[in-house]
Amino acid sequence: MSISVRSFAKINLGLRIGALRPDGFHQLRTVYQTIALHDIVRVSVVRGSGIEIRCNDPRVPKDSTNTCSRIIELAMRVLKARGRVVIQIEKRLPIQGGLGGASGNAAAALLALEFGLKKQLSSADKLRIAGEVGSDVPLFLIGGTILGVGRGEEVYPAPDLPSTSCVVATPEIAVSTPTAFADWDVLCGARPHMGARRLMDNAGKLTLPAQPDRIVQFSREISAWLSAEPVRSGRRRSGVSARCGGRAENPLLDLVRTGIENDFERVVFPNYPELREVKSVLQQSGARYASLSGSGSAMYGLFDSRHKAAAAAKRLNQSGTRAVVTSTLTRRQYWKRLQTSD
Repeated sequence: MSISVRSFAKINLGLRIGALRPDGFHQLRTVYQTIALHDIVRVSVVRGSGIEIRCNDPRVPKDSTNTCSRIIELAMRVLKARGRVVIQIEKRLPIQGGLGGASGNAAAALLALEFGLKKQLSSADKLRIAGEVGSDVPLFLIGGTILGVGRGEEVYPAPDLPSTSCVVATPEIAVSTPTAFADWDVLCGARPHMGARRLMDNAGKLTLPAQPDRIVQFSREISAWLSAEPVRSGRRRSGVSARCGGRAENPLLDLVRTGIENDFERVVFPNYPELREVKSVLQQSGARYASLSGSGSAMYGLFDSRHKAAAAAKRLNQSGTRAVVTSTLTRRQYWKRLQTSD
């Protein structure tokens, strides 16, 4: 029997890049948000052995480098399960778009495997396996609004933001994440070898590069936002900053007022100025917040109403940039819509 699961996309509500780590990754701070755009992943377990990947997009790898193959191999080993696993991926999300397509596919394949085998990994095992496969994979095992730390793989459920109309623009540009990180290191004057090994201080002791103040600042701002109590007075308010200690009627506006931004814009926009123009169109069309998602190339804008979002998407499509209207997903919506019969 084949199990079909929606593989939802994500956007980043702010992203701070920190110091290079000894393992070659960067410290990150971000707020992930799942959205309704999705691929479809179908998994079936038949007689035999091995893992087979099928996909309607020839650019998707069908060997062991595919994130779905890697996560299924690890899960089958932990579950002590046998059989040939066939994974069919129906791609609807862009490749290298910053929407977490491949990572979401891996998480969806894992969940579909559990449904198909009628076996469940512990939550801790699922998050561990997901983190081994990719930094963005664990967030899709939580859904909704999620705080990401470490290299992004340490995930914590945050209070859900209400479902919000969203426009996602997908210019025909493929932004390389490794290249974007390398450009960031050049911008910050980081030495290329710093992430590959520990550094020696003057006393000969092993030390690690200090985290930039911006990472600490971002952590404090998000912490203040998370800990703020809703404003309970009877008087209607347009919103207060998280720094002021009270949460507005619209928690999204509260988050925006912390000054969140995506650091990748500083290095991606100079190389792809058309992406800056897409952001400008979203803002001019009334987006409450517009940003690059991940390292791009997808851009998104959050709107007060679906009507405003539709007008913005129409404007972008008329200018030659593909754009669609969707919405953010709360955690409850994410899990309710996950399994599908199509």
